Amino acid sequence: MIIKQYTAGPIDANNYLVADEKTKEAVLIDCSEKVQQIIDDVKNLGLNVKYILLTHGHFDHVMGVNDMKKELGAEVLVNEKDKSQVEMTKTILRTFGINVDKNPEYDRFIDGNTELKIGDIPIKILETPGHTEGGLSYLIDGKVFSGDTLFKKYVGRTDLPGGNYDKLENSIKNVLYKLDDDTEVLPGHNEKTTIGFEKKYNEIV
Repeated sequence: MIIKQYTAGPIDANNYLVADEKTKEAVLIDCSEKVQQIIDDVKNLGLNVKYILLTHGHFDHVMGVNDMKKELGAEVLVNEKDKSQVEMTKTILRTFGINVDKNPEYDRFIDGNTELKIGDIPIKILETPGHTEGGLSYLIDGKVFSGDTLFKKYVGRTDLPGGNYDKLENSIKNVLYKLDDDTEVLPGHNEKTTIGFEKKYNEIV
């Protein structure tokens, strides 16, 4: 499996290009701005990006969706519970002095019952609300892409609209911490970690 990380956007969000090395099918997880390096890597590696998978709808993870969808020809998938978050993007960006013509456009909704794969590699969708109501994490080949739910030694904030600390704690303790200890955690910001490390050292243990 190929995994490439790109940190981009106004709040340095992590975007991940994940591909099946045999079939060259790929997904882009989160999309914080138009990143030419992603476009170049897709072309140079001969990848077919099937989906842009959103971990949640906050502006710093979705504001590149329209440009990258156009460049990659990928379907944009998000949890319906974060529909309102995505549709606030244009308004929120205006407060940062960034003007865009329209909100990010998505193609369909997904949840924990949706079956996806790249090549022969299944993508397990984990519903992990708390940071937002529709937060999702993606488990792919022993690695979990946790968005803004779980970070190294800390967790996502819950003081924004749609946030709920009790739900976040449940998502971490009863969903993510149920994964194998050696599962790598690739979060929406900052550095990667493992489930085992977080069960010992995170603020939620």
